[in-house]
Amino acid sequence: MIFGKELKETRRNHTLVMIMKSKIDEIIKLKGYKKKYVAEKIGVSANQLSNWITGKNYPTLDKAFKLAELLGVSVEDLYEKNEGQP
Repeated sequence: MIFGKELKETRRNHTLVMIMKSKIDEIIKLKGYKKKYVAEKIGVSANQLSNWITGKNYPTLDKAFKLAELLGVSVEDLYEKNEGQP
């Protein structure tokens, strides 16, 4: 899985844009956790977790795996992939 705001790929004069939309906040709420608790358990600040939720930046792979394990989901479940033309 590639983490980034946009992944652009050019194929025969077509540009495909992949946008990764965070589902972290939704999953945290479904599990009944507080964001502060989640941040502490995976070793990041509440501000950093907030940045992942808003898409300002993305977790490193090791943090993504820790987050997924804590929430009882796969890493792929943390983000929704949307593809389309720019």
